[in-house]
Amino acid sequence: MGRSASVGVLLALLVLLLPLTAFAADLIALTGRVVDNAGIIDAATKAALTQKLADFEQKGSDQIVVATIPSLDGEEIEPYANRLFRFWKLGQAKENNGVLLLVAPNDRRMRIEVGYGLEGTLTDLHTKLIIENDMVPAFRAGDFSGGISKAVDDMIMVLEGNPEELEARGKRNEQAPFNPDDLFFSIFIAVWITILVLSLA
Repeated sequence: MGRSASVGVLLALLVLLLPLTAFAADLIALTGRVVDNAGIIDAATKAALTQKLADFEQKGSDQIVVATIPSLDGEEIEPYANRLFRFWKLGQAKENNGVLLLVAPNDRRMRIEVGYGLEGTLTDLHTKLIIENDMVPAFRAGDFSGGISKAVDDMIMVLEGNPEELEARGKRNEQAPFNPDDLFFSIFIAVWITILVLSLA
């Protein structure tokens, strides 16, 4: 292979690799147990979460880290969370017992990334319940700090071997609550139909 051909191949490789390098550079730095790059967690909650996560990690070997970023810049949250989890090397390498709670508020996306070693304890069902019942309602009300704090409490509860309360709460939430507006609407429609039928009689 001539010199010009070799240079061409190298340039082609650089062109292919540069986007990957830039892509990986978007990953944020691990600066603590709570990395609030989006600025959505108040100072008091951040301090309380940091202490709570440190105490939890000291009890055993499992590790939970909370991260927020303003936006995913078009990337899906699942691959980003997976890349960030591996980049930060959460949990013990042999145990693979880390958990990442990631929130991207501008995209309205959130994810709980669980290491292989904890998937049998903190299951997909549990993470779904935590996101839907803890985080989504609080975030809709503008309470990011409260939603994240509650999610962390429930993750710790499950990882400590007490998932029953979370599961029971999820079943209760599946039952649609009584809505008086629905009853009013139904009565209104029934009355309107009755009046219409009588007027045509």
